Amino acid sequence: MTSTSSLAQAADKLAVVEALYRFAAGIDLRDRELLSSSLAENAVSDFRPAAAKAGFEYPVIEGRDAIVSALSTSLSSLDTTHSVTNARVIIDGDTARMDALVEAQHVPRKDPIRHYLMKNRYEVELARSGEVWVITRNTVDNVWRSGDIAVLSGI
Repeated sequence: MTSTSSLAQAADKLAVVEALYRFAAGIDLRDRELLSSSLAENAVSDFRPAAAKAGFEYPVIEGRDAIVSALSTSLSSLDTTHSVTNARVIIDGDTARMDALVEAQHVPRKDPIRHYLMKNRYEVELARSGEVWVITRNTVDNVWRSGDIAVLSGI
């Protein structure tokens, strides 16, 4: 592999991870445009595995606009912070797969003493869209959780 192709591969891997950074920051900053920029128009969000472990149901959501709307609405009363770590990326032409750990803190704005913290494993499928990568499917499973599950009762 030449150094030019090594640099291109490294740039692509960083751009793939950047899609997940945009996703997380879009949620945390309540920035619908930023969140939208991370998703393909026909994206699928599957939070069912993590929700089941936390003891509640959450539907599969299909379509960028539906995902942005659902996340913006369901998390509207919470302050959140999402930290992305341990991203591993495999690129195959104009598609990619990534798994990463995402720690998600949820704090009610009106009761900041309470919290619910989740360490989740994200399995993400992506596609190249012009100069950026976008998420086509995101499946979230839970590794561990702590705090007051009632914090999530509104979602």
